[in-house]
Order: sequence, then C-alpha cells, then structure tokens
Amino acid sequence: MLVSSVEWKKANGLFKSTSSLHTLLTHSENKDIMEINLMSLRALQLGGGCPSVIHKQLTNTIHLRYLDISGSNITKLPDSLCLLYNLQSLRLNNCHELQYLPEGLTTSLKKLIHIYLLECRRLEQMPPKIGLLHNLHTLTTFIVGTGDGFGIEELKDLRHLGNRLELYNLRNVKSGSKANLHEKQNLSELLLCWPRSTRDDATDVDACNEERVLESLAPHPQGELKQLEVHGYGGLAIPQWMKDPRIFMRLRKLEISNCPRCVDLPVVQLLPYLEDLSLSNMDSLTTLCRNVDVEAAGHNTPLQIFPVLKTMRLMHLPKLERWAENSAGEINGSMTFPRLESLSIINCDKLASFPDAPVLKYLYLSNGKEKNSATGALIPMPIPLDCLSSLVSLNILFLPVDVVMPPDGQQSQSQRPLDTLRYLCLQGDVSFGSIFSKPKLQLGLRDCWVFVEELLIEFCSNIVRCPVEELRCLPRLRRLRIWCCSKLEGKGSSSEEEEILPLPQLETLYIGDCDSLLRIPKLPASLEKIEISWCTSLLALPSNLGDLAKLRNLDVSSCGALKELPDGMDGLTSLERLEIDDSGIERFPQGLLQRLPALKRLIINDCPDLQRRCREGGEYFDLVASIPYKYIEAPERKKPVKWFLPSCGGGSQSQGN
Repeated sequence: MLVSSVEWKKANGLFKSTSSLHTLLTHSENKDIMEINLMSLRALQLGGGCPSVIHKQLTNTIHLRYLDISGSNITKLPDSLCLLYNLQSLRLNNCHELQYLPEGLTTSLKKLIHIYLLECRRLEQMPPKIGLLHNLHTLTTFIVGTGDGFGIEELKDLRHLGNRLELYNLRNVKSGSKANLHEKQNLSELLLCWPRSTRDDATDVDACNEERVLESLAPHPQGELKQLEVHGYGGLAIPQWMKDPRIFMRLRKLEISNCPRCVDLPVVQLLPYLEDLSLSNMDSLTTLCRNVDVEAAGHNTPLQIFPVLKTMRLMHLPKLERWAENSAGEINGSMTFPRLESLSIINCDKLASFPDAPVLKYLYLSNGKEKNSATGALIPMPIPLDCLSSLVSLNILFLPVDVVMPPDGQQSQSQRPLDTLRYLCLQGDVSFGSIFSKPKLQLGLRDCWVFVEELLIEFCSNIVRCPVEELRCLPRLRRLRIWCCSKLEGKGSSSEEEEILPLPQLETLYIGDCDSLLRIPKLPASLEKIEISWCTSLLALPSNLGDLAKLRNLDVSSCGALKELPDGMDGLTSLERLEIDDSGIERFPQGLLQRLPALKRLIINDCPDLQRRCREGGEYFDLVASIPYKYIEAPERKKPVKWFLPSCGGGSQSQGN
C-alpha cells in the first residue's frame, strides 16, 4: 500500500516538509518488492512476514528516515541497518522474538530521534554506549546490563528523553549509579522493573541496595509524569520522592506488583487526576492509605480518598485489612470513593469491609479458587446494598458475601434496587449460596436480581437439582450458562420435571462439563440458541424441544450417553444451524430433515452411524443435499488387524487377515 507524503506527515508529524518524504511502503504480504525503487523511499513500513526484505534490501534505502517493522518475528536485526545514516525513527514494537540490536547502531545512526521497543520481551541487552545518541527523544525500553557501555549511566546525558521509558533488570544497578531521570522533564510514563523471577532469595543487603537505587530514580519534580509502574522491587520502604505528592500532580495511572517486602505506597490518595490504581502481590501491605488525617486534608467525614479514581485492582494482598488509617495508626471507619466505577478484589482474605462507592458499575470479588475447608470458614464480606445501586456487572468467585439490606423505611420508593444490574457471575458453592440464600431472599433480596439479563453459574458442586426457585428471581434473564457443576443431575420433584423453566425471556442456554447431568427440564419458548457440551451422562434432551419455534441454533457435543433426538422436533421451524458432535445419536427422528425449512448449516462429527446415513449412499443423503452448508466427516473405518505367523519351513512369513 502506498500512502502520500501528506498523509504520512499528518499521521506522524516527523518531518517539517513533505518534499523530502516521497512515499510510504506498507508491505504486509509475501510479495517481491525488488522491482520497487527503494532508493526514493523516506519511510518504510514492513509487516511481520518480511524478514527476508529486512536482511536483503536495507542497503538500497540509504535515504530512509523512518523504518517500522513492528510485529516481525525477526530475532536479530542485520548489521546493514547501520548503513541507514539518515534514519530518524526506528519502530520495533511487538517484535517478540527480537534478542539483539546491531552493536554499531549507536556509532552509525547519529540522527536517530525515536527508538520504539515496546513488548520486545526477549530482548537481552542494549547496544553498547547508547548514550552517544544525543538526539534521542524516545527510547521506550532500556535493559540495564553490566560492563562498560551497558549500565544505566548511559541515560545520564540523554536529556531530551520523553514519552514512555521502561527500565528493566534494575538489580544490575549499583548504588550511586546515575540515570538523571530528574532532568528529563518530558517523561510521561515510567516503568521500573527488577527481575521478574520470585524474590524469595532476596537478602537484606539486596533490599537496602534496591531502596537506594529506587531513591536515585526520582523523576523530574515538575515533570509531566502521568503513569508510573513499579515491578519486583525488593525494598521495605518507599523513597522520599514517592512521599511528595507534588511529583505526582499529573499522575493518572499507578501500578505496583511483586514487591513482597514493601509496606507503604506512594502518597497519591488525594491526587486530582489519578484514575487507575493496580496493586498486586504485595505480601506485607496492610493498609491502602496511611497517615490520612481528616482535618489536615480539609475533608468532612466520611473521608473521600482518590477523588477521581475510576478503576482499582487489588490482587493477592494477603495482609491487607484496612482502607485507611490516620497518623496515630487509628482506622478510618467510613471511606468513600466518589468516582470509582470498576473495583476488583482478588485474594485479599483479610479485607473484611467494603467502601462506599456510589457510582460503582463493575465489581469483581474472588478468592482465586475454592479454599480448603481445613483452613477454616471464610468470613463473608459485608456489602451494603446502597453501594451496588449503580452496578452493571457483578462477579463473585469462591467468596461468601453478605448483601446488607437497608433498614425498613430507608429504601427509596422511586428507584428499585439494582435496576442497572445486567450481568451476574457466581463461581463456587459459597458464592451461589450467599447470593441465593433463602433467608436473604425472604428479606427482599429477591427483588434485587429482577433486571439481570445474563447469569453464569460455575463450579457449584453442591447443586444437585435444577435451581428452579433461584431462577424465579430472574424474570428478565436472556442468557444462562451453567458450567462445571459436577453433581448437577437435573432431577427434581415430579412437578418440577413437568414445569417449564421459569425464564420467559431466555434466549441463550449453555450447559457444559456437568458430568452427572441426566436430563434437562422443559425450556421456555423464547429460546433462540442451545449449546450442550461435555455432559457425558445426559440421556435425553428436553421433551418439549419441538415447541421452541424461535430456536435458531442447536449444538450438542461430547454427550456420549445421548442415543437419540426427541420426537416432535418438526416444530423447530426457525432452526438454521444443527451441530451434533461426538454423541451416540444414530439417526434422526422420522422425516425430521424434511420439516426443518430454515436449516442452512448441518455439522456432524464423531457420530459414525449418523454420518454414514448422511453421506453418499445413505438414507439421508438426498435430504441433506439441499442444505446450503454442511460438514459431515467421513466415518472412520476400523483398520483390519494383520496377523503375522511364522512359516513352517522357517523361511518367509505368511500373512493372513
């Protein structure tokens, strides 16, 4: 694809005039570009499938200013790259296999302004003496090495560096090394990463050195820092510059992970622009915000921290137990996150309170996996119903919760509770039991779920019968997924077996990996899609399947005990797709294919008898011939067994079948 110089200038802003920029070549297909006059190119963008072009053709592009080979699977750039003396911008983002850059890059390409190396995860080291590239404005990635020309001091004199800078292998930094980040006012995103491996082997000496190193990496005090990430830091304390909120006045995102010893966080709780906070694998963190004094902050109770925070993720923080405490170490009781929209709390077992979040839309609570009963019962997390009044999506995984109902007379009559909630996911017995607790439903929690449109029930081993009564709380449900409920048999009382599932607006039903499931109850006429897979004990499909006149898709796979389709399926007048895979079904009900007028796709796999009947010479062949799309795999034939017996005469062997 050829793009005009005007378009390229507008898209990248790299050149002041378009007279020197003739064309941009985008090459994303395996085509020969030998016939193109590369000498005239000023900008070249190559897709991931062109390593041969990179190796063979760069010597013909000596006037090139811009080279983009992002997404290439190349492992090493050729030395011929160093002949591009006019190159100003080199983009290598998402070159996941790239390990080395040419050593001569820093001595030959003096005009380089931008080097992009985002997501080059296998890059082992930088070219030596990168500090010689004094014109650099962008160097997204720097891997700290050892030896002359590879240390972090190479960044010292690169005063123009801006945008994003990622520093890796900070364990190689010696105390006293200088990167002079405090002089780089244009840095907007900073990532600081020690080794990504576990820090269990870190010593106290290592921790002290890392504290000094982090102190030396202070950004510009009046800079443009909008994003800060710290990963793998082994120190106990945060440096002084992280306690100065003036450095973070423009900060929008803070992410800290794998810092097992650190007990404090940067002072960012009152920042005016911080919208995204992510904390994970901080084994020693007990308090989100320390030294928060209401009077000093000028707030009235309840205290409002993170005034514009929209997204917060708290993951694998085993000692976190409080949201905030004052300078005297006293716990602040009532906390408010006034703008928080998305909250994830994962494996924070000691956090037993829930903050006030009046505009919360997405809530994800998880213990990661079902806890062993030997460790003791988990204390349910109390969640006031008022905190969920704006909720759209609620995920509760292997965690008991206690939805606290408002006292009588305090509930607003003008707004029904949780009328914004559309998505509900419950994993684990304790999660399902705490939401559909009969005492809670009787207290009025039943009305909270009436607006839910999608429900996922997963890993609930204590469900034996179809949860008909619980589903009555969801009259507007459109999509239902039941997965990995190992003891679900589907049997209920005789009245329940005759009753249609009480979901009058249900459109999609997916049931999978329920090994004990024997039968499925009658289904509502609103259904449009049914998918049943890996239910190895299933004996029959719903008896009223033929009444589902709106059903468009029916997929049944890996249900080996299912031997037949129910009679009466000729009522499926809207059925467009029928897939039967790895089941014991041998034939269709009499005349079925003649009474499915809308059928457009028929897929049959691993059903040998049914496949033979549908293929040429079979009784269904003429019936399936008119279906626009069909995939019916040839049934596998058993190979004859060959016996080899020694001949009586001791010579060659004879072969028989």
